[in-house]
Amino acid sequence: MRIAGLFIYVFFAIILTACTNFSAVEGKPSELEKEEENNLADHSKVPESKSENKQADADEKPKEEAVSLPEPQYKINAHNWSIEPISQANSKVVLLTIDDAPDKNALEMARILKKLSAPAIFFVNGHFIDTPEEAKVLKEIHELGFAIGNHTNSHLNLQSLPEEEQYKEIVELNDRVEEIIGERPKFFRAPFGSITDYSRKIAEDENMVLMNWTYGYDWEKEYQSKEALADIMVNSPYLMKGANLLMHDREWTKEALEDIVKGLRNKGFTPVDPALISTEIE
Repeated sequence: MRIAGLFIYVFFAIILTACTNFSAVEGKPSELEKEEENNLADHSKVPESKSENKQADADEKPKEEAVSLPEPQYKINAHNWSIEPISQANSKVVLLTIDDAPDKNALEMARILKKLSAPAIFFVNGHFIDTPEEAKVLKEIHELGFAIGNHTNSHLNLQSLPEEEQYKEIVELNDRVEEIIGERPKFFRAPFGSITDYSRKIAEDENMVLMNWTYGYDWEKEYQSKEALADIMVNSPYLMKGANLLMHDREWTKEALEDIVKGLRNKGFTPVDPALISTEIE
């Protein structure tokens, strides 16, 4: 009986202790549980570690640099259409220009010049970019890095046109070029070099620099071969510092182009980048 009584006493003691401990566990939340409850009560609270990470990411994110255009180093001489250095720029340069583009040869000419790292201006006519295929060619020339100039819609002599037609010839082409390449031409050359007072005003209103040329030969019959054209372009008596060289979208010009560029360089002349020519109207 004594043993039985002792056993019953021990049994009830164990049960009482277990209940007490269970009540303590259930009734008293841990420190971690308290923090979680507080966080749930305040939905705007962000754990400090995440907030710090976001700030670190923001600090490490590189800032976008503003695109800056190169400072002009040259300008067009309005008296003889040569390229003049501004300040201390290299004076022994020539400007390469291709008119009547993009007809049948301009894209290949652009690729040749690109291979030679020789910048140029391609002066375009509107009747050469009035189909999707022709527009694609112009866009590719632009994407190769070449400046696109305005040479009028129809290549008509502006001196024979009324002012309204002159306006259309110039401004409508600018609109079309912008539609294709995303920017308006910065240079204007009148067909046959026939500048009028009104076309001069339009060019100024359109923020285009006016230019003609100092020499060119590829429209003359005696120079319509690779050898003859390359020779005269490099050895012309009109070759000088800042010469503005006129060429056209022609097969013989395309064939002579590499020899022309190499011949000019052998004489110490560097093709000037049109992006370095000032477009400010004086």
